Amino acid sequence: MNIGIESISFFTSRYVLDLRTMAKARGVDAEKYVNGIGQEKMSVPPPGEDVITLAANAGHQALESIDTDSIEMVMFATESATDQSKAGGIYVHNLLKLKPHCRVFELKQACYSGTAGLLLARDMIHQYPDRKVLILMSDIARYGLNSAGEITQGAGAIAMVISSQPKIMTIEPESGYYTEDVMDFWRPNYRDEALVDGKYSVRVYLKALTESWNLYHQRTHIGFEQFSRFCYHLPFSRMAEKAHKHLAKINHIDLSEHELATHINDGLVYNRNIGNIYTGSLYLSLISMLENNPQDMSNHKVSLFSYGSGCVGELFAGQVLPGYRNHLSSDLHQSLLESRKELTYPEYTDFYNFAYVQDGTTQSMPTFDTGCYRLSQIKNHKRIYETL
Repeated sequence: MNIGIESISFFTSRYVLDLRTMAKARGVDAEKYVNGIGQEKMSVPPPGEDVITLAANAGHQALESIDTDSIEMVMFATESATDQSKAGGIYVHNLLKLKPHCRVFELKQACYSGTAGLLLARDMIHQYPDRKVLILMSDIARYGLNSAGEITQGAGAIAMVISSQPKIMTIEPESGYYTEDVMDFWRPNYRDEALVDGKYSVRVYLKALTESWNLYHQRTHIGFEQFSRFCYHLPFSRMAEKAHKHLAKINHIDLSEHELATHINDGLVYNRNIGNIYTGSLYLSLISMLENNPQDMSNHKVSLFSYGSGCVGELFAGQVLPGYRNHLSSDLHQSLLESRKELTYPEYTDFYNFAYVQDGTTQSMPTFDTGCYRLSQIKNHKRIYETL
């Protein structure tokens, strides 16, 4: 039985900051951002846009050709939760008008939890092949102003439908994974911004990649050369180059610059222009590879490595299906990116400094372009959403 991705889409904020603008405001050489970490722009959410509205917009797009009555489960993966108890997916379930007989819950493990949802969905559909699962991955990467991590911010959501009638990619059953208790990136409940030890996190990422690959290869006997493309979790786009060179090295392969570019570059286009979206980062790279690669990838094998700080890593494989291009939303995604409003530096800091009430008093949100959904009000500690 083939199980995999029937539909996939992303949504990101309609507002964007060019990192050259930030560099000028900071008095920094823009090459430090553009070439140093491989980032050009970052999406910036306005007041009234949060992980719920981002996910609902992505879900709306991904469900366009899907019979929503077939959705039996919604998994909401995030590390930017709006509530310590209520799953964000409950709000999205209502906004998308999904049937009431549906399981909905939230997953958390840094940037890895979307992959956990995907593989859990695959296993459920193996048992119940007539059912479908909607997976939502939605995050707003937020660091302190003037902090080292500020240039790796971003905002966006991925939505994908997993079923036994995949049209884009099958997900193969074996994987390799690795867990270790480390403190490379974390955000205590009392903080709005994450804490990160950047250099240490890169070392842990590469260790998790090594351990995950070794277990995957041990179980499958599939080698590096059998993959046509490689997609990685991207906290910043240059991380793919570090990861891929490392993976080639432990497989005793001397990569040429042309081979390196062929293996990873198409998967970096969207991430370079949106920024880090945490749980959805790997899958934004996958969409980018499928939509920006001029080669027909039908029947090609793709390596996917997911990493979540703290840490969990998992490496698995997908095979691209014939006709996949007919089921992508390439034009929609290109239009979304090209039509974003570019922010001035003061506009960006105004968005960043906007504060949501925390004492239960009523707060009505200013109106910005947030797609089909917006957070309209917070009242009596309740978040109130509306469809536009």
